[in-house]
Amino acid sequence: MTAPLEGKAALVTGGSRGIGAAVALRLAEDGADVALTFQSGERAAQEIVDRIKGLGRRALAVRADSAEATAVRAAVDEAAAEFGRLDILVNNAGAGVLGPIADISSADVDRVLAVNVRAPYLAAQAAVAHLREGGRIISIGSCMAERVAFPGGSLYAMSKSAMTGMTKALARELGPNGITVNLVHPGPIDTDMNPADGESAEMQAGLTALGRYGRPSEVAATVAHLAGPAGDYISGASIAVDGGFAV
Repeated sequence: MTAPLEGKAALVTGGSRGIGAAVALRLAEDGADVALTFQSGERAAQEIVDRIKGLGRRALAVRADSAEATAVRAAVDEAAAEFGRLDILVNNAGAGVLGPIADISSADVDRVLAVNVRAPYLAAQAAVAHLREGGRIISIGSCMAERVAFPGGSLYAMSKSAMTGMTKALARELGPNGITVNLVHPGPIDTDMNPADGESAEMQAGLTALGRYGRPSEVAATVAHLAGPAGDYISGASIAVDGGFAV
């Protein structure tokens, strides 16, 4: 049986850990060659590359700070050059600064918006030059774009809410080219940045309908669905993988 992404090439930004690593591995399991970006943690990135290669797929790790516009564009072009094509872009890299609005600095605002808003847009812009019919752009948002259940999330929620407008507009613009554009909103997910045994974990889990944290693999499964043939007729959608956080 042919793997659903056989012959496809993907780029996952921020793919060395957490949700990004799970997405990169799942796309490889489904048959894709996968490039990933990382800012630091070269060893972790190389471990994911080795695991992808162990699945019989090609893999590439690119050091790129998503806050730097030139690095974002260059990473997309490098992935396409390495694989000779690019079919799937997953905008996963993100930055989060939480706290009262009075404590948020201008530098915080600049970095969060650069990583969470500008970088996905520039990556999509660069990817359009390589994507062909059947191409996919999938961005990772946040449950806080739909529901802000506790104070201190104004900057992060604003940045992730911006992805909804970008997704809908690009879906309309790129639809005639056979390219789909979608957004996945994870809820509390057990990663090293927000562990299920962390300080606020009990509160966050209690805000979901299911009463638990999600797993990175559960987010990756939805990304894989959107990236594969089953996602052919889904575009402009915002899909919650949040355990009922937003209900």
